[in-house]
Amino acid sequence: MTDARSLLAKADKKANSTGPFGLFASSSRFEEAGDTYIEAANAFRLEKDLNSAGKAFEKAAQMQLKSEAKDEAANTYIEAFKSYRKNDPEESARVLIQALTLFTQRGQFRRAATYTQDLATLYENELNDLDRAMDAYDEAGEWLSNDGAESLANKAWLKVAEIAALKEDYPRAIAKYEQVARNSLGNNLTKWSLKDYFFKAGLCHIANKDIIAAKRAVEEYTDMDPTFFQTREQVLLSDIISACEDGDQERFTDKVFQFDQFSKLDKWKTTILLRIKNSIQEEEDNIL
Repeated sequence: MTDARSLLAKADKKANSTGPFGLFASSSRFEEAGDTYIEAANAFRLEKDLNSAGKAFEKAAQMQLKSEAKDEAANTYIEAFKSYRKNDPEESARVLIQALTLFTQRGQFRRAATYTQDLATLYENELNDLDRAMDAYDEAGEWLSNDGAESLANKAWLKVAEIAALKEDYPRAIAKYEQVARNSLGNNLTKWSLKDYFFKAGLCHIANKDIIAAKRAVEEYTDMDPTFFQTREQVLLSDIISACEDGDQERFTDKVFQFDQFSKLDKWKTTILLRIKNSIQEEEDNIL
């Protein structure tokens, strides 16, 4: 038996022991069992048996909860989350949610926000569950905003917008881009990003095949920030709207190409623009 399994057996024995009259173990016995489970978990880590480490950390957290050491239990669930993450992201998400519940119960909202972002990343990248990823990023943004960390909150909400648009949930994407834009008004550190938020929101309006709303949005964005007028982003939005109205795919392609020569389009923008281009072609095919 390895040291890790020997320690695990020792912890199990302490956890399951009873008093002289069959009563369950005392609080101190729970503490001892929890400490031994943590020793076992770390030993499993040394053996690179991360799933067994995660299970041992979970058992340690359960012992800590029984001895009312809730802060310690939350931290131990975080260790379980880290252990499971590489090989079992679903289990990793499950124990992280347990830690988050304890953080919020204890009023540790900033820590909850930070780890909710980790949960969102886990859903997005390891589990490819974009709906739960958006909800987690959104919740993290709310916690961060309530804690006065507006810049970090905006980053979380931009992730919601980015994912929502890729899932073709354009109304949600537009709402988040506009929310972040409003939060950035008058902030010298973030005002330079306004044109990008407006541009992305405008593209979502167009991709949503609502040209009237897109026109109105461009006007509203210019009212919100007059410096948006005649930027390359504002001009391209207007050109795209015009090309869509006229069903002119060639003009659309030319205007996008010219823009890309000065401001390189990233993967997200390219994806949305391609959808718009395809929608112009679909309209043309329907007419024919």
